[in-house]
Amino acid sequence: MTERIVSFVMSGGVGSRLWPLSREDNPKQFHDLSGDGSMLAKTLRRLKARPSGETPIFLIASERHADRVHADLAGLDLAGGGPLFEPTGRNTAAAVALATLRTLSQYGDSLVLVVPSDHEIATAQHFWHSIEAGCTAARAGRLVVFGIKPSQPETGYGYIEVAAEKDGICDVSRFVEKPDLATAQSYLAAGNFFWNTGIFLFRASAMRDAFLAFQPEIWDATEAAYRAATTDLSGLYMPLELYAAIPSTSIDYAIMEHARHIAMVPASFRWNDLGSWQSLLDVGPSDNQGNVIVGDVVAIDCENSYIRSDGRLLSAIGLKDVAIVSTVDATFVAPVSHSQHVKKIVEQLEKSGRLETRFTPAHDRVIESGAWRRRVHHWLFQETLPLWSTIGVDERHGGFHDTLGFDGRPLMKPKRMRTQARQVYAFAVAKARGWDGPADRVISHGIQFMAGNGRTEKGGWVRTLNVDGSVADAAEDAYDHSCVLLALAHAHMCGNPDALRLGEETFVFLDAHLEDSRMTGFLETSSGEGERRSNPHMHMLEAFLAWHQATGDRAYLRRAARIIDLFRSHFFDSESWTLGEYFNAEWKSSAGEKGTWTEPGHHFEWASLLVDFAERSGQTELTGFARKLYASAIANGLNRATGLAYGAVSRQGLPLDLISRSWPQAEAIKAAIALDGSGGPDLKPEIEARVGRLFRWHIDPAPLGLWIDRIDERGRSLAADVPASIFYHLVCALTQYLDSTMDKSA
Repeated sequence: MTERIVSFVMSGGVGSRLWPLSREDNPKQFHDLSGDGSMLAKTLRRLKARPSGETPIFLIASERHADRVHADLAGLDLAGGGPLFEPTGRNTAAAVALATLRTLSQYGDSLVLVVPSDHEIATAQHFWHSIEAGCTAARAGRLVVFGIKPSQPETGYGYIEVAAEKDGICDVSRFVEKPDLATAQSYLAAGNFFWNTGIFLFRASAMRDAFLAFQPEIWDATEAAYRAATTDLSGLYMPLELYAAIPSTSIDYAIMEHARHIAMVPASFRWNDLGSWQSLLDVGPSDNQGNVIVGDVVAIDCENSYIRSDGRLLSAIGLKDVAIVSTVDATFVAPVSHSQHVKKIVEQLEKSGRLETRFTPAHDRVIESGAWRRRVHHWLFQETLPLWSTIGVDERHGGFHDTLGFDGRPLMKPKRMRTQARQVYAFAVAKARGWDGPADRVISHGIQFMAGNGRTEKGGWVRTLNVDGSVADAAEDAYDHSCVLLALAHAHMCGNPDALRLGEETFVFLDAHLEDSRMTGFLETSSGEGERRSNPHMHMLEAFLAWHQATGDRAYLRRAARIIDLFRSHFFDSESWTLGEYFNAEWKSSAGEKGTWTEPGHHFEWASLLVDFAERSGQTELTGFARKLYASAIANGLNRATGLAYGAVSRQGLPLDLISRSWPQAEAIKAAIALDGSGGPDLKPEIEARVGRLFRWHIDPAPLGLWIDRIDERGRSLAADVPASIFYHLVCALTQYLDSTMDKSA
């Protein structure tokens, strides 16, 4: 009677060498690369095709891929086997240990066959002929591997060096990692080197003994996780905390490089691990010019190229020996001889937290909470803060540059007081969130420039300075003073020695010169000229809340409450759920279009500030106003083509300013974060989507550390430079995002 072989398919990899097609959420084993089903389904069918003998089939896969696994298993009789789900990846040593444990507990000391899920093998008949050829050695307690006689010097495969051969079985001398080209050529010439297929056959007790001898920590940790597993009709599930404790290493490093008397069977089947675009060119159906064409592609005068589009039309002319792979959100181009090095691109993308390595684009995908953490953290702390704390600082004249070009060079523009203050604020926020850059020096540098060059005789702050620090516009503007107060509050919390005194002096000026005579808010400037606007009052509210946070003094909350009263009585329109922008001296809406002008970005800002004040004051009914502002901005204030907020819409929802700037998108993130924690619906998916849009349209298309500030209604950039005034919006929103997803991996 033919001996039982318990088969295990390893399906935990991500196939990064086939990026951008293969990704963490949809790795290559789930793709149909040759037209007859997914790689995984073909592997399972191959195992089922054993000519005779009991062959239970198990699948070791990532728990996150459970739905895909069940889809591929549908209709297949696994002869008593089933899926074993890993809660997190721990490499192939853990998978082999798990396979061994499962076999010992369910089938005793049977033969175990472990195979990858994503290899192309010519026929099931030849496959099983080779496997059966190794059974005698495996029964005798030897660990058996399977090698392919190399046909060319391949640098993408591991090698097996063998010594003597007897009865179709070779003794393994050593395992060799992927070589360089010269070494691979020498292996081919030597004649006793084989490609390592990654297929293993062994008696369960032999592998158990090998683990106990060479890697007892892996065995013990895997056994603990396996013993604590739960099983239902869908598969076996192990506790994350126990499985994550297993040391992560490959079976080659853990066992095969230490074990003795390993046997190798020269495989009789044709094999390809489909580990590069070159390999798909080798096995795919080609045209008369040797091209493999997949998807919506027009190729003219191309030779020996792999050209694939999984999205829009891809066209190519005059290419030779090139791989081009285009998906909805990414394109990869390389000589086919270098295509296996795509892993270097994946590593670079992962380092900066790009989601293109993790998620396959889908309109209905709900991105998991915290998915953007790594990208956000990298952009903030590795890209933009280092840039703006160096190049953005004017070391010659003092203060901060108001604008940078897309080449990263400062543009010699006047320095607005609000921008100087916002830079101080942004660096203070970054320091409070753990930035290890020169925060104290930069904050002090900014405050010294502001105080040394920008004070007025009355104790206020000028509106604009020239590049050299001389006064360009001495107007004492309420908007600027709100920004100065905000910056000084956060600088004080960061330990700046001058911030408290300067803040107190500014409040004296505010009360004496900017508060209107009827105690109904603030004038636009100390001269009392100009229309009244709600926006400076919103920023005053922000500053008052910051000073309450900095000092704990409820006097600042009382100041904030007066702004809230204005919001209730004049700014907010209860019928349209919108916020007015322009008013006359009596706080009546301005005549004409200005009276109907509302800005989605300001709706978002007010929403987060109202939630903040509600939490501090106990006026919980304000959260309802915040929800209405957010709802009206989402309903009427977004460009449906891009998902970005317009510059302005009317109270009736008609677009008035079609430009989408970067700061409203940042404020939308802050508003969603604030409302998510206020007892309403779960906004975490919306938060992730809004962070994604900010990066998709404003950050990722720009040079490192910069952003595209202005985008037209069709998604095209209108930006000629990078205004520093936006920096604080981005830093504040994205640090709040990091705070709100703190329990997620960074």
